[in-house]
Amino acid sequence: MSDANRNAAGRPDRAERGRGGMGMGPVGRGPGAMMKGEKPRDFRGAMRKLAAYLGPHRLAVAFVFIFAAGSTVFSIVGPKILGRATTMLFEGVMGSLGGGGPGVDLGAIGRILLSVLVLYGVSALFGYIQGWIMSGVSIRMTRQLRTDLLAKINRMPLGYFDGTSHGEVLSRMTNDVDTVNQTLSQSLSQMLSSLVMIVGVLAMMLTISWQMTLVALFTLPLSMLIIKFIVGKSQGHFRRQQEYLGHVNGHIEEMFGSHAVVKAFGGERGSLERFDEMNGTLCRSAWKSQFLSGIMMPVMNFVGNLGYVGVVITGGWLAARRMVELGDIQAFIQYVRSFTQPVSQIANMTNVLQQTAASAERVFEFLGEAEEPADPPAAAKGLASGPADGPVHGAAGRVEFRNVRFGYEPGKPVIKDFSMAAEPGSRVAIVGPTGAGKTTLVKLLMRFYDVDSGSILVDGRDLREYGRGELRKRFGMVLQDTWLFSGSILENIRYGREDATDAEVAAAAAAAHADHFIRAFPDGYATELNEETTNVSQGQKQLLTIARAILADPPMLILDEATSSVDTHTEVLIQKAMHNLMQGRTSFVIAHRLSTVRDADLILVMDGGDIVEQGDHESLMRKGGFYSGLYNSQFETSLAR
Repeated sequence: MSDANRNAAGRPDRAERGRGGMGMGPVGRGPGAMMKGEKPRDFRGAMRKLAAYLGPHRLAVAFVFIFAAGSTVFSIVGPKILGRATTMLFEGVMGSLGGGGPGVDLGAIGRILLSVLVLYGVSALFGYIQGWIMSGVSIRMTRQLRTDLLAKINRMPLGYFDGTSHGEVLSRMTNDVDTVNQTLSQSLSQMLSSLVMIVGVLAMMLTISWQMTLVALFTLPLSMLIIKFIVGKSQGHFRRQQEYLGHVNGHIEEMFGSHAVVKAFGGERGSLERFDEMNGTLCRSAWKSQFLSGIMMPVMNFVGNLGYVGVVITGGWLAARRMVELGDIQAFIQYVRSFTQPVSQIANMTNVLQQTAASAERVFEFLGEAEEPADPPAAAKGLASGPADGPVHGAAGRVEFRNVRFGYEPGKPVIKDFSMAAEPGSRVAIVGPTGAGKTTLVKLLMRFYDVDSGSILVDGRDLREYGRGELRKRFGMVLQDTWLFSGSILENIRYGREDATDAEVAAAAAAAHADHFIRAFPDGYATELNEETTNVSQGQKQLLTIARAILADPPMLILDEATSSVDTHTEVLIQKAMHNLMQGRTSFVIAHRLSTVRDADLILVMDGGDIVEQGDHESLMRKGGFYSGLYNSQFETSLAR
């Protein structure tokens, strides 16, 4: 498979982009209690979409709810039974002291304690089972989300990434998905348990004393007011925290990716100042959001303690009048604790759910972004029935542009009215000043972008009639900015055609004049390239990418002259390798040094998005026009030096 098919990326010149671009060439590779988060714009919509992802796991989720409810119910019954034991113990002791009773019935108390132990054991077992099931559900759903996100990235147009930083995309695939995962695995069943606990405990409290229940419930309105106040104050800080987390991630990723450039131009101070500004905003937002979330539990505990005081006073008054038993008061106090705890948990989880909904909304917003137009059915069918790898046969390689008009932004055309035809096997050079539209032509040819009007034909068919994979398989790309991934040299070359044998890889490397330096490495073709590919030189990288394109054996080539940053000897090797590569193939050469295109069959001279001249070198020089001026200016500059 050609580089074009695999690595659909390229950067236009700054003036011709019309918007922020990426680097040219192919591009490589429990929520805590009310911690980071933001308020979603559409809470219900985000939760509906999240529920749809849970749809395939609804049976498992149903079992989670059953076991969570069962665990809670068993734990609710325990205090009431323990209260009976307390009452029996108190009555037995009092009877013994008064000399008018049988004393403490240790056997009965032991049976009660054993039954409570069994209840709590079953409750713990059910809690373990529901946690185990829910963890599996959340992990599987998270895996599906990340799979869908990665598939989405491959379907999105390059225009989206021109205006979105890598850090923002990575933040959605990591931070936001992790937030959803942790909420599902930790908070969903806990919220259900808390709701069941509130209802069950309230029922048990009413069976003991409605008077004490009213006193305990008196604290609820106060709790709700406190929750509403804190949540309202915290959401703005949550949103700002999540926003600047993405900004910080993007800045760090950019600085690491361009570390050599930053060092070369002394940009460390500016980079640090920018980082300090964003990190400071993130720190302040995180501090405020976490402070507000942190005071929730202490305040709720204070309110709960007020309820305890009221219950104890009321219980003592009722016990003095023998309206309740001592064991009932002890059980009721336990129920009050069990009642205020889930109320606090639900209050805590309201922010967790807000955070989760906000993260899910960001994920689904990305999944809902506009995609590249779908391939026509006939093209998709043809591609599906064709070989997955290997050279494209039966392709002549004729390319024609007809009145093409294109702009990266509406109303700002980069290519205004472009027409030309390249015959099979011809060499077409594209020259012109920076911003003339040279790289944009190549990106249109590869259908990284679709034309605004006009058409581009390859072998008589409009590009839009091809499947993108089928089209890009017809092109090989060798760009000025090389792209290699961490792995062996053999794997990097074989990336052009994955079914190639070792012998075919070696033959392609020999044709690219790369075999000699590869074999000079101690491990030869098994030499591992590091992540930044700094253990090979720039010229060696370029020869490896040429070998990759030769292995793909495409009928058409796109070459961005790549010899400006290498030594003279390596330049000669690259020129020879590119000459071998272009034999018998339609080639489009973006030329920066005009001396390298003298033998081109057709030279397209571009300026301001238009072809101002075209012809071969001799005819253009005789004309004495724009091309002649560009060509002679190179030598004037050299003489001036």
